[in-house]
Amino acid sequence: MTKKLRILFFFLLTFVSFGRCAEKEPVQDIIDKSTFTNPVWDGADPWMIKHGKDYIYCFSFNNSIILSKSGKMTEKGVTKNIWTAPATGWNRACVWAPEIHFINDRWYVYYAAGESGPPFVHQRTGVLQSKTEDVFSEYEDMGVLYTGDNPADPSSNVWAIDMTMLEHKGKLYSIWSGWIKQETTDATPQHLYISEMENPYTMKGKRIKLSSPVESWETGGPLNLNEGAQILKNGEKVFVIYSCRESWLVEYRQGMLQLINPDGNLLDPANWKKTGPVFQGNASVHGVGHCSFLKSPDETEDWIIYHSKKSTKPGWERDVRMQPFKWNTDGTPDFGEAIPAGQKLNLPSGEK
Repeated sequence: MTKKLRILFFFLLTFVSFGRCAEKEPVQDIIDKSTFTNPVWDGADPWMIKHGKDYIYCFSFNNSIILSKSGKMTEKGVTKNIWTAPATGWNRACVWAPEIHFINDRWYVYYAAGESGPPFVHQRTGVLQSKTEDVFSEYEDMGVLYTGDNPADPSSNVWAIDMTMLEHKGKLYSIWSGWIKQETTDATPQHLYISEMENPYTMKGKRIKLSSPVESWETGGPLNLNEGAQILKNGEKVFVIYSCRESWLVEYRQGMLQLINPDGNLLDPANWKKTGPVFQGNASVHGVGHCSFLKSPDETEDWIIYHSKKSTKPGWERDVRMQPFKWNTDGTPDFGEAIPAGQKLNLPSGEK
């Protein structure tokens, strides 16, 4: 092959290769990074918090608890497996819905687990504590939390899942979903309970039933549930956004408890006002539930991250979505309509 032919052949190869690359990744896809679409990833019970400039995402996988740290809300970042269920013991199976909280310069992960299932009658709540301020540090298993009515008798512990933490006026409280008493079937109604904490891994005093599924919009199916409670604050206003109806059905939705008197007793159910539903599915989005709340990178926007069902068929195949929300003039949240999959949304303000 002559030198001129070799040069011509090289340029032809370059042109063909560039054309093929362009076909795989259009120029518009490279340029348009100002939007995203739901769902953002597969999964359920999404728990994400903003810590400094980082977004920490906590989730369970194969009976392990995984953390992700990213500078973006809409993308998972570096991940680390921080804990795997032991081969024996109360928490060897069914690891569900972990949450991570930064309290007193340490990270605490609250998770549900059991010794076996189904039926899921053994679920209790455990807590892990980080060794340092680094979210990716080693974690110590602090054991099971007592969520029954007689703290002096650990054997009287009662089923508990979806524990979250509420810090208010220098005190720490836990809120979780539980049963009135231990049962032999998981087809048992669930209620929301609250307790003051002595420290992040020890209950203080007895539990108080905060909410039961009694309203028309949180009942009507085969099993009445209150679960997945999450804390949302707006200045002095405190809200508990929780899931109700059945998690495996399209009717799964969100209710709200609002603290009436911030200076009053948080352990008094009369100090909480129930409203609902405050967020629910529609013809395109099914079974919205178990949410958490975030500020955009530049702190100018409020966002809800939640899961929804992949189809109308009963079951737990779910994905994770996020969208911005506003506030009503009375200071209560306005979550709006659940946005259909594929519809473009602007990236959270400050995310590039």
